[in-house]
Amino acid sequence: MAEDREIDTPEPPPSEPGRRRFLKTALASATTAGAASLPLLAAAGESVTAQTTTPTGVPSRELGNTGIQIPILQLGTAQRLDPRYDKVMHRSFQEGVTWFDTALSYGWGASHRAIANFLTQIGDRKRLWLTSKSGADRVSGLTKGIDEALAELGTDYLDLYLMHGIDDLGMLDREYLALGDKLKAQGKTRFFGFSCHDGNVVALMNRAAEVGGIDAILFRYNFRRYGDLELNRAIDACHRAGIGLLAMKTQGSVPRDLESVVGFQSDNFTLGQAKLKSVWADERIDSIVSEMDSVRFVRENVDAARSEKPLTAEESHQLNQLAALTAGYACNGCKHLCEQTISRDVAIAEPLRYLMYFECYGKTDRARDLYQTIPVARREVSDKELQRACQVCPQGIDIPARLRRARELLA
Repeated sequence: MAEDREIDTPEPPPSEPGRRRFLKTALASATTAGAASLPLLAAAGESVTAQTTTPTGVPSRELGNTGIQIPILQLGTAQRLDPRYDKVMHRSFQEGVTWFDTALSYGWGASHRAIANFLTQIGDRKRLWLTSKSGADRVSGLTKGIDEALAELGTDYLDLYLMHGIDDLGMLDREYLALGDKLKAQGKTRFFGFSCHDGNVVALMNRAAEVGGIDAILFRYNFRRYGDLELNRAIDACHRAGIGLLAMKTQGSVPRDLESVVGFQSDNFTLGQAKLKSVWADERIDSIVSEMDSVRFVRENVDAARSEKPLTAEESHQLNQLAALTAGYACNGCKHLCEQTISRDVAIAEPLRYLMYFECYGKTDRARDLYQTIPVARREVSDKELQRACQVCPQGIDIPARLRRARELLA
């Protein structure tokens, strides 16, 4: 689910004892020792991929090799929308953000219904690009899902239909790709693809580049991940294959109290804007999906998209510092590594993800509701069982401590 909030970060819950003191010490170490070894972001002054500017002033890029120009900024709609007249949707559209990203699961249909009303208000379906997604894992469910989405949105076609949050390579087998071709032939969607959150994103992207039939991929990409060699190779493979690449979770899922330790300073951008600019500096990325829940954040994101200024070397260095400082904080969802070290069915990635919703996005009720859907037997894992999981975690996360934190806040 593409439910991360961009730029807007609510006040975090009380932090763990001594965390800020530890972080300040870690920052000094990262600056003098580790930061120099981190991969630099796009170099200052480096130009980005060829792009045009819409009449409203929001730049656009081609979606893969489709020949279609799309805005480099999209509105994610997992947040609560006003079904009568949503100011964020209207302001985004007026500013040139003419692509809305939604899903069947967003607000349990409320997002779809609010967008349907918005379409009525603007009076022209063709002026808006729409993505929707289904979390079904069978062809029959995905077929039913697009019909439900079209009915709820009050339209007869989508611009992009995604298999939502997949982690199974089998969903790139022939029958699923054939479904995409069928839905496009029926006129129900113009393009077909998938979104992915889990740590096997590299395998999924490599498979997509090999098999064909995938027009676009929505995946987690931010300043934390630029130095991931295997991910970069997978991105290259998809880019060469002409697959459109859409970035989500570009803010890196860092609570505000951790970010404040770095004390980002810039005459040009806010920290949130700098994170967006660093992703746009990657010419392989066609667009960013950003959940903007106020007009102010729409304005900030649009200003960043319109700005022709690249990040300076100092701004990039500060993002590298933040990446080094928080490397062991956010889970990348690679459950195929940690959870397979335990001989029984357990949940590690899911609780950590819902903890992120709580700590980083302020989605306290949703985080608790989702946490409660995990069977108690799966989420109760002993420290002894987790020893091997900690050893294989690429981020070096203190998994037992973070799972205890999840129980404290979400149970």
